[in-house]
Amino acid sequence: MAADLSLTATPSSADLDVILGGLSAFNEADVGPAGRELLAVLIRDENGRTIGGLSGYTAWGWLFTQLLFIPEALQGKGMAGQLLEMAEAEARRRGCQGAWIDTFNPNARKAYMRQGYEVFGELPGFVAGRTRTFLKKTL
Repeated sequence: MAADLSLTATPSSADLDVILGGLSAFNEADVGPAGRELLAVLIRDENGRTIGGLSGYTAWGWLFTQLLFIPEALQGKGMAGQLLEMAEAEARRRGCQGAWIDTFNPNARKAYMRQGYEVFGELPGFVAGRTRTFLKKTL
């Protein structure tokens, strides 16, 4: 089979669909269906406008939090814990046994550890002298 490699910073959605579809089919044949479902916990202002929140997904019995953003005015008020608790409750309802998240923000790391997450890996010097930390939690 001949193949030509092409580097791009602007892959089409069709290109990405081919990669995702191929990898998903391989993984499903190898370890079974992922059962991937999106999950979001939104922070809304008094007008119902989304101003922050958590987004991620559940798959293979795990919750993965991809993004977590809290507006500055709400930081330091336990909002991260509330977001994580809601996402974890939904993950448990979906049959998940664990959760994982990563960060290179030292304050976020502390917040996640307060919620019962424990470090399972690190990349020192990831960016600007910061360590990227990978954390997990049994649900």
